[in-house]
Amino acid sequence: MLGGLGKLAAEGLAHRTEKATEGAVHAVEEVVSEVVGHAKEVGEKAINDALKKAQESGDRVVKEVTEKVTHTITDAVTHAAEGLGRLGQ
Repeated sequence: MLGGLGKLAAEGLAHRTEKATEGAVHAVEEVVSEVVGHAKEVGEKAINDALKKAQESGDRVVKEVTEKVTHTITDAVTHAAEGLGRLGQ
């Protein structure tokens, strides 16, 4: 009879241990999922910020180059017109 009680106690302990382990695994899965989700959000934000900065930088460079080219062409045309004007005098 005592052997049967010991076996029953061992089975109960094994069952409780299994349930506790399942609970711990579930808790760890939730934490890992939350951490991965947070890391994904942070990574996406970092990528978006980097792309935005690159776009702004590219826009600024395009604007500067456009202004420089426009200024250079305007100067060249003005210079040519002045030269032609002197030839016509």
